[in-house]
Amino acid sequence: MRQNLALSLRRIIPSLVTLCALVAGMNALRLDLEGHLEAALALLLVAMLLDALDGKIARLLNATSDMGAELDMLSDFFNFGVVPAILIYHNLYADTDYASLGWIASLSIAICCALRLARFNVARKNGGSDDFFVGVPAPALALLALMPVFMHLSDWNTPTHPFLRTVYVVGVGLLAISTIPTISIKHIGLRSPLSVPAAVLALIGIYCLLTNPWPTLVFANFLYLAILPFYFLKRTRQAKNPQDTFAHSAD
Repeated sequence: MRQNLALSLRRIIPSLVTLCALVAGMNALRLDLEGHLEAALALLLVAMLLDALDGKIARLLNATSDMGAELDMLSDFFNFGVVPAILIYHNLYADTDYASLGWIASLSIAICCALRLARFNVARKNGGSDDFFVGVPAPALALLALMPVFMHLSDWNTPTHPFLRTVYVVGVGLLAISTIPTISIKHIGLRSPLSVPAAVLALIGIYCLLTNPWPTLVFANFLYLAILPFYFLKRTRQAKNPQDTFAHSAD
């Protein structure tokens, strides 16, 4: 009986982490509606961290399941589609002459997030590749879409016309449902040659987030967008010359 109890607990733990991510997203939405934007964004970052952990915990405990995967998708849609959409509308467009325009931007984020997650779910069931993502993943979509909010909190005095802001947000949504390959770091393990640089960058990023969170997130977004075309060209060359890819991986 103890063995069965331990097995049940092991299977529940990843789903509990996912539910904690959902709770963080719900509380982020509540805090924003109560006027605490920075605390709301901090909780959304916590939700992203928990989202990154639940899958790894499930694989570590050998507790992956279809129900856990579906729960993760629902949590991701709310946290990275609905919550950012509401934050953008509430803080940048509500009570202005551009409220309708802002609602279009918010709808585009929620819709594109749903489409991106549905496609990912189908690809997962069909045994899709984990070497790279197709389109911008949901957490990156949320961070990129929230960049105007981060810039507002950074006090950089960079006014942007609401129309241009909306074009940017819609463009980010289109990146999510595009077919361009984007970086996946799922398989950077302790034995990977990239593990040490990744750990160093993670420590630097954590320090910057703790000291200057909003400028750090703006810089990270710009860096991510700048890397996208180079990664796309790299994957295109590898697709045209698979033997070069093999030779490179064998070095």
